[in-house]
Parts: sequence; C-alpha cells; structure tokens
Amino acid sequence: MASFRKLQVRKLSTNFRDAVEVVPAGNDCPDSGEVAVRVLWAGVNASDVNFTAGKYTPGVSPPFDAGFEALGRVTEAGPDCSLREGDFVVVPTFGAFAERLVVSEAQVMRVPSPDPELLPLLVSGLTAKIAMDRVADLAPGATVLVTAAAGATGQFACQIAKLRGCTVVGTCSTAAKAAMLRSIGVDRAVNYKEEDLGAVLRDEFPRGIDVAYESVGGDMFETALAALRPHGRIVVIGFISGYKDGSGWTGASGGGAAAAKRSAPLPVTLLAKSASVRGFFLNNFRREWAEHFAWLVAAWRRGEIVSRVDAHSVGAFQGLDSVPDAVEWLFSGRSAGKVVVAIDPEAAKEARASRL
Repeated sequence: MASFRKLQVRKLSTNFRDAVEVVPAGNDCPDSGEVAVRVLWAGVNASDVNFTAGKYTPGVSPPFDAGFEALGRVTEAGPDCSLREGDFVVVPTFGAFAERLVVSEAQVMRVPSPDPELLPLLVSGLTAKIAMDRVADLAPGATVLVTAAAGATGQFACQIAKLRGCTVVGTCSTAAKAAMLRSIGVDRAVNYKEEDLGAVLRDEFPRGIDVAYESVGGDMFETALAALRPHGRIVVIGFISGYKDGSGWTGASGGGAAAAKRSAPLPVTLLAKSASVRGFFLNNFRREWAEHFAWLVAAWRRGEIVSRVDAHSVGAFQGLDSVPDAVEWLFSGRSAGKVVVAIDPEAAKEARASRL
C-alpha cells in the first residue's frame, strides 16, 4: 500500500519554514459521500503564514495541517458519490498541502482538466469575484485602484473591474509586471518603485477613485484612502505588508509614514467623504463559492479572463518538501500571478499529457 505525506504545523509562527514539518499522512478509504484525491498541484497564498501563526483560528494549538487549496485527481469514491475515479477536482480545504486527501464530496468542485491555471481561480479568483460583486458596489464608469495588481488575486480584480466597464489603475513593483498588467487590460499600471502612486492619482485622476481593492496595508492603504472621492469604498482583502512581522494584526505598524501625515483620524476622513472601508474574508461567503467558481471557469474557458500562474514556480517547486521555498518566493516580491507547487510532478505531467 502506498504511503503519503502532508505538511503539518508544529509550532505557531509566521515563519512558514520553521512552523511546518513533513509528516506521514493516513491512507484511509473514503466513506459514504467521500472521495480520495491524489493532489497534483497546490496553491500558495500570502495568508499561509497567518494560518501557521494561528491567526484564523484563535486558541488553536499545534499540530494541525497546513494549506488552503489543491487541484487533483479522484482516485477512489465512496458510496453515494456522483464523482468517479479519474475526475479532476479542486479542493478548498484546510490541510491542502498533502499528497493525498480524503474529503467530503460536497467540499470539492469538479474541473474540466488538470491544468494548473485552474487553481488560481479558486481562493484568489473567488476572493476577487465575490468581493467585487458583493462588497465593492462596482458600477460602469467607476475608477478602480487595485493594489498588488500583478499578484494572484489582483490579476482577477483588474479583469473583473474591466468586464464591469471600469477604468482600472493597478500597482506593481517591476516593469515586467507593469507590462503584464497592460496585457490584461489595465488602463494605468503604476510601478510604485519608480513612480509616486499618490502623485499619479492626484495628477491623472483628479476626481479621485471610486473603489480600492486593497491587499497591502500600511502606506498603500493610506494612499488609497487619500485618493478616495466622495462615496468611495476601500475593500480590504488583506494587508500583506504586516503578515510576516505580525504588525498587521497588532496595529504596531500604525499605517506607516502616510498615516502619520494624515490630517485627521480615520473616522473623520471617512465622514468628510461619506466614504467607507469594507472588509472581505472569503470564508464568510462559503455558500456562494460554487456559483462564482463556475462563472470563473466558464469565463476562463471562453477566453474572457486570463488566469496567470507564476512561471518560475511551475518548474521550480516540485514535491511537498518545496512548499516552504514557494512561500518564501511569494514573499520575495518577485512572483507574478499565482505561485503553485507541483505536489506530484510526474502525475501532474501525465495527467496533462493524457488530456491533449
């Protein structure tokens, strides 16, 4: 009988490499309504370090399994399942950094192929799609700022805003990322390492922005806040600048230098503009996942949206042991699109070849 492994959090820390350990996984047979899935690809998220620090489950004590999302092939289906051996599925579940998963059929969603480009549509795509549709109150003609626009979720926020008839400003950190943003329809790509974002927004968008899809925090949040027009909305989907050092959870970062320069407290600023800051956490919209994921897959298959996987990660991160390397690559700021890990490289290659 084959043996499998998984990544388990052994101590609470935002240092992913120090927090996790590869341990044996069970080889249980699926019960009624369950499926066994051989994981081909796993997605890496900035929030993986929040999870290993116990931020999403207060009071949790190690050990517990790591990872949020996987794409794989059903290898066995229990009684009363509609899925069959050989079906490809995505699995949004805690513990997805594993070589094999046994989960309820209700937890998985079938996909047409084992292409890794389907994986970004899960956590990253769903975050953008539901946040834009349910929280941002987008309207045609709106001006939308997307921070970390060349990242896994930013790419979808940009494209969805364009599909809704909006003008999109996207931030990034390199010329190559700016070119990528322009290729997916972003109207104004701002390389914040070479340009002053606040000045660009004041000079080129003097009426202000209607919506900011914000995932960085600190100075970037403050710049977005200052650029809001009356009735503007900031949708906070994360604050990656405060993840690894924990400052985003304690307020120790204080919003950065821009916050210190703010002329009025946040409530006063919002009041003066009739503006709002709206949080978005994907797990609070679980009942809507299937509907929005189906839309994303269909739009991707029709060529209406691009699902970009970080090119470096596809070849560089192979096997469960490479997940910490992939997390560190994401936080290096050099990735573009979704960082993925080929958990079973040979099976992933064979699965894709069999579909050609």
